[in-house]
Amino acid sequence: MSEIREARLQKANLLVSKGFASYAESFKVSHTTKFLIQKFDYLENGQEEDFNVAIAGRVMAKRVMGKIAFFTISDQEGQIQLYLDKRIINSNLENQKLLSFEDIKEIVDIGDWIGVFGTIKKTNKGELSIKVEKWEMLSKSLQPLPDKWHGLTDIEKRYRQRYLDLIVNPYSKNVFKTRAKCISFIRQWLDNRNFLEIETPILQSEAGGAEARPFITHHNTLDIPLYLRIATELHLKRMVVGGFEKVYELGRIFRNEGISTKHNPEFTSVEIYQAFSNYVDMMDLTEQLIKDIVADACGSLVINYQNNEIDFSKPWARISMKDIVKKYTGLDFDCFHEDFQAAKKAVESINVELSNKVNSIGRLLNEVFEQKVESELIEPTFVIDYPVEISPLARPHLNKKEMVQRFELFIVGRELANAFSELIDPVDQRERMQLQQSLRDQGDYEAHCIDEDFLNALEIGMPPTGGLGIGIDRLIMLITNSPSIRDVIPFPLLKPEKTSNKNEKLPLNEVK
Repeated sequence: MSEIREARLQKANLLVSKGFASYAESFKVSHTTKFLIQKFDYLENGQEEDFNVAIAGRVMAKRVMGKIAFFTISDQEGQIQLYLDKRIINSNLENQKLLSFEDIKEIVDIGDWIGVFGTIKKTNKGELSIKVEKWEMLSKSLQPLPDKWHGLTDIEKRYRQRYLDLIVNPYSKNVFKTRAKCISFIRQWLDNRNFLEIETPILQSEAGGAEARPFITHHNTLDIPLYLRIATELHLKRMVVGGFEKVYELGRIFRNEGISTKHNPEFTSVEIYQAFSNYVDMMDLTEQLIKDIVADACGSLVINYQNNEIDFSKPWARISMKDIVKKYTGLDFDCFHEDFQAAKKAVESINVELSNKVNSIGRLLNEVFEQKVESELIEPTFVIDYPVEISPLARPHLNKKEMVQRFELFIVGRELANAFSELIDPVDQRERMQLQQSLRDQGDYEAHCIDEDFLNALEIGMPPTGGLGIGIDRLIMLITNSPSIRDVIPFPLLKPEKTSNKNEKLPLNEVK
């Protein structure tokens, strides 16, 4: 590698010695590869078009055959071939200060960025090409690209050096194009329905809105600890209290949790709140929004994900957590009549692992669901009516005192959305937060803390409201048929390749 780098440095220096830049200041591009390919698709083999173009791209392939050479360059939209004829390129060298055919043959390597001027030609073999009249070096690459036949097969290297992944894997580039288009579509969809996007703080004095462990940092001037937000919920609800009836935020969330194929400590979600609505209304909104996203991104409501055909056009199932647990395990939680020990014994009999946190029938029910049922939900399924113990911000169920008006959406065995009728009773909310705080004081760092300002806002008065959160990364995984969340996050969090000194301490202003 060092020999290759040295050779390329010498070529860069050779350009400078000839009076040319090896790293250009700018280049005026007239067209993209995609535009040219679409516009001149009609040309017959061997036909030329006197259409002047200036195009820039990275050299991806290079073939030199005496006085003729063929390069392939890539820009953001695609690839196109360059047809280089020594006679044409060298014809104007005496009148203008230009780089020669010999220069491009000897100095340009695969990976370099070049700009060319020329006209359009379709070769006798039917390859649309730019017939180059002159060229410029835009940026000399000092390191070679991965071998084109084997690509970048090291999965971890793809994540660590995403720029290489994007260069050599068209699939990865398409994933992130799709991601950007979906995010834009979601915003437009909500804006068209009179939702207002509100920016809420990322640095918060109290991390609330979810059961999750936050990242902690420190503000030097104020000399106070701060948390990176684990949800946008409580601040968006404050906006509803203030009179905004339809609000949302699409942005980054941070949770100090493990890493897996479906978890990254930094992820993107959209949270949506609509006054005068409940969780049934939010189910309708969720189903229509996701159907519209899939149709726009995929061109169909039937897609294939990891060999599973998912049909979004069918009515989505809506089933209570108790009923779906009974369907898949045979356990009827209504039969236990609040007898925790009997319920625990039944749960353990079907090989469900329990932690010390599981101290109520509601938590037992949730553990059975997560361990035995969740992975079975391939088609879009709304699981509704959750235990109150795991839903501190949701309105109580009208007919089941131990349950709340909450749903989660599952597709291909993964949670994709979470929503509920919001709890707007400030007295009930305070009692639940106090219970959560007691769990937190006992060492449960994922339990919710008491947020006095939020409780004060509820006492001012919040209208009936439905709230919804959708995980954008998991949605993009589904749409792009990506097996891991790291495939759809441009720069996922990874363990450092070289571990630092264990005794080294982070400065106080560093995020921990």
